[in-house]
Amino acid sequence: MVQEKEQWNFDNSYTHLPKLFFSFTNPTPVESPKLVAFNKSLSDALGLNTQALQSDEGASELAGNKLPVGAQPIAQAYAGHQFGHFTMLGDGRAVLLGEQVTPQEERFDVQLKGSGRTPYSRGGDGRAAIGPMLREYIISEAMFALGIPTTRSLAVVTTGEKVYREAVLPGAILTRVADSHLRVGTFQYAAHWGNSEELRALADYALLRHYPRAKHADNPYLALLQEVVNRQAVLISKWQLVGFIHGVMNTDNMTISGETIDYGPCAFMDIYDPETVFSSIDTRGRYAYGNQPKIAAWNLARLAETLLPLLHEDENQALKMAQDVIAGFDRIYDNSWMSGMRAKLGLFNEEQEDESLFINLLDMMHKYAADYTNTFRALTLNKLEGANLFGTDEFKKWHELWQSRLGRQQESMDACLQLMRKSNPAVIPRNHRVEEALEAASKQGDYSVMETLLTILADPYAYSPEQEEFTKLPSPSSCRYRTFCGT
Repeated sequence: MVQEKEQWNFDNSYTHLPKLFFSFTNPTPVESPKLVAFNKSLSDALGLNTQALQSDEGASELAGNKLPVGAQPIAQAYAGHQFGHFTMLGDGRAVLLGEQVTPQEERFDVQLKGSGRTPYSRGGDGRAAIGPMLREYIISEAMFALGIPTTRSLAVVTTGEKVYREAVLPGAILTRVADSHLRVGTFQYAAHWGNSEELRALADYALLRHYPRAKHADNPYLALLQEVVNRQAVLISKWQLVGFIHGVMNTDNMTISGETIDYGPCAFMDIYDPETVFSSIDTRGRYAYGNQPKIAAWNLARLAETLLPLLHEDENQALKMAQDVIAGFDRIYDNSWMSGMRAKLGLFNEEQEDESLFINLLDMMHKYAADYTNTFRALTLNKLEGANLFGTDEFKKWHELWQSRLGRQQESMDACLQLMRKSNPAVIPRNHRVEEALEAASKQGDYSVMETLLTILADPYAYSPEQEEFTKLPSPSSCRYRTFCGT
C-alpha cells in the first residue's frame, strides 16, 4: 500500500470544525508531474519515506494526481485586509491534504500550492508558475536556516503544463509544510460570516493546536491573543534583524502560530534603507522594511477585534482588555529587537546608551548606502575596508564608542566575536543570486544553480570559504529590483 511506502500518517482535525471554514476539494490532476526539488531533511523529520517520495509514484502524489492514503483534501476559507481593504478570500490555488503526525507526535499541515481551482478561486486558474514556487522553496529554507520561524517547503513538482501570466510560463506545484494555516484572516472570516459559536470553535481549535497551556488561563481567549502578539512581535524583530522584507503583509498572510508564511514578492535588503520596497504591487510603500513592525501591530489589532465577543460580555471591558494587549506589542518587539542587536554587536549585558549606539550605526549605514548584511559581517570579521562608511570620521568615532562598550563587559573579546558570528549571517539569499537560480531552472531546466545556492544558504553562520563568493553584491544597475506576486 502507498501508506506503507510513503509512511504518511494523516489526521484531519481541521475538518472537525464547522463546515463554514472549509470546502472539500480535490487537487486537479496535471499532465506530466516531475519532481525537480525535494527536501530530504524535512522529509526525514516528518517521518516520511524519502526514497519512495522521490519515485514517479511519489511525484504523482506531490502533484495531486494521486491522493495519499488518509488524505482528506480541503480548501480553507478566510478573509483579509489586503493593502488595508477587507475582502473575502480563501485558498484559491491550494489544497490542504491533511495533517502529518510525525513519529514524535508533532502535527504539521501538508498543503499543495498551485494544485488547481477551488471554490475560493474568484476567477483565477488555481495554478502556479515555477518561478514563484522555487522562490518560496529557496527563501523559506533560507529563513529556516537563519533560525526564523517559517513554513517550509517539502517539494516542487513541475506539471508539464503552461501557466498564463504576463508571459507563458512552466507550471509547478509546491508542497508546503506548516504548523498550521490558521491566519488572522481566518478569524476575520469567522467574525464577519460566522456566528458566535463558530468563532468560539475556531478559537478553541487554535488554543488546542498551538497554545494548549493557555486553555487553562483565567481568560483563555485573552491568553490566545497575548500568545499571538508575543509570537508575532518576536518574529517581526527577527525579520528586521536580517533585513527580510515580506512584501505583502496582509492579514491573511499573518499566522496564529507565529510562522512566516506566503513568500510572494519577498526579498532581502542589500543597501540599508528603511523605505526599501521590492514588491511591484506595493506602490505606496505600505509594507516597506521600516513599516513592518507597525503593520504587524495593525494586523494584530484586527485579530483583537474578532475576539472581542469572547473576551468579556461587557463590550467596553472587552475592548479595554484587547487594547491593553495590543499596546504591549511595541514593548515586546523593542525588547526582542534590542536583544538581537546586542548579539549582533557582541554585547552580553545591557546599558542605557545601547539604543543610541545601534541607531547611530544604522543612520550611518543609511547615509553612506552601506550593505546591511555585509556591514555586520565586516564588523564580525574585523575587516573594515572597502565600504565608504568605514573611512568616515563618523564611523571611526562610533567604532571607538563600540570598542569601549565591549571593553566594559566581563566576557572576553573572543566570546564577543563568537556571539557575533552566531548572530550575523555571512550569507543571505541575495536577490541577484535567487534570480540567477530561478532563471536557470525556469528557462534552461538547470536546477544545479539552485541546488548550489541552497547548499550555501543551509548554514548561513558558517563563515566558510565556499560562502565568500555569495557575499558579493550585484553589479550596479539603473533599474530598481522588483519582485512580483505569483498570481
